[in-house]
Amino acid sequence: MEGRTESINVLMLPWLGHGHISPFLELAKKLAERNFHIFFCSTPVNLGTIKDQISQKYSPSIELVELHLPSLPDLPPHYHTTKGLPPHLMPTLKKAFEMASPGFHKIIKSLRPDLLIYDFLQPWAPALASSLNIPGVEFLCCSTVMTCFVKHISLYPGINFPFPGIYLREYETHKFNLLLESSVDGVKDADKIEECFKQSLDVVLVKTFREIEAEYIDYLSDITSKKIVPVGPLVQDSIYEEERKGIIEWLDKKERKSTLFVSFGTEFFLSKEDMEEIAYGLELSMLNFIWVVRFPVGEQTSTTSTTLEASLPEGFLERVGDRGMVVEGWAPQARILEHSSIGGFVSHCGWSSVMESMKNGVPIVAMPMHLDQPCNARLVEDVGVGIEVKRDGNGNLHREEVAMVIQAVVMGEKGESVRKKAKELGQNMINNGDQEIDEAVEELVKLCLNKNCNP
Repeated sequence: MEGRTESINVLMLPWLGHGHISPFLELAKKLAERNFHIFFCSTPVNLGTIKDQISQKYSPSIELVELHLPSLPDLPPHYHTTKGLPPHLMPTLKKAFEMASPGFHKIIKSLRPDLLIYDFLQPWAPALASSLNIPGVEFLCCSTVMTCFVKHISLYPGINFPFPGIYLREYETHKFNLLLESSVDGVKDADKIEECFKQSLDVVLVKTFREIEAEYIDYLSDITSKKIVPVGPLVQDSIYEEERKGIIEWLDKKERKSTLFVSFGTEFFLSKEDMEEIAYGLELSMLNFIWVVRFPVGEQTSTTSTTLEASLPEGFLERVGDRGMVVEGWAPQARILEHSSIGGFVSHCGWSSVMESMKNGVPIVAMPMHLDQPCNARLVEDVGVGIEVKRDGNGNLHREEVAMVIQAVVMGEKGESVRKKAKELGQNMINNGDQEIDEAVEELVKLCLNKNCNP
């Protein structure tokens, strides 16, 4: 296999969220470096955001393929992505994605790839591939521990998860159950997720690495009879953005490890109550911070300052002064996390953010909101690279707790071991290089040499 000269053609179909598009693209780059030709399929609005991330090095090997969603009254083309999507339109987007399956059928029939790599929410994609004798492999962008947790609950109801460090609190359990019960046209997301996993041929790829998730990888393999294959952290390289150079210049003036980066991902919008407690927590901590604040598309007012001032506590920006920078919309996260002045990351614990933080050796102030984030936060604590901000029994944040955990992680005695562990883990990730992806490539080549579409 090492000496193969013929390129393998792969069609990739991620879910329409930025947290899925980005790792799929990073996987595409890794495969392109190993003699794979990638057809990367998504909606025009999503492809438009990644064009600039495909350098000349990769452009001959990664082709962008447009998937057009049907026109629905509430879902114009700029909403054919989860980035900035108002939360109430998520079911509509899922429905539109499913309605695009005939268009995808034409694409896969025309391209006739050797392999389909698909995401967690579209069982129709591997079914179409199988009908054409094209093997399909699922790529999970979430943590193995989250997948493990869900599978265990499904297979062994009423039996405790065998890893006591991973659990849900009562207020999280309610949200989690709602998530599993959510449906489009009467079909539950949980059933689609299960079917996607089931249809994956022999192996399932996961964005992770064994140093932090070995026991969950092995357990998931045991209970599903699928070989769980880690592909590494797939952390995106930082890119220089001229229009955001002011952020880096501001960070350059701060002392080493003195500053917090605060961000809750591209697809989650803080409630006014959470935003207020976080703001007061940052203020009480007396530490430097850069905070990325986001609003759903269409909810921004005519000026950024008006939006921010209406959302933040009165006088907050004036009181923190040059100690804090609040940025609306987007900031170069990878570039910020690798900056020498960053001493902690206040994060919702989306999986890509966790991987980026670990890769850069930055300790995490874990503040999970929903979905897989509570499990990820517990893993962060279990691994020893972060401390979670505890909410009260109703799931509410409190500014004193926020400030206390921030101070502990960045400079306190309690966080000394966390800072040390984060640094060690980051160095290990760099030293290990692409070990996982090389092993994953071997598995994919085997599948393509022995085409068999019976999961």
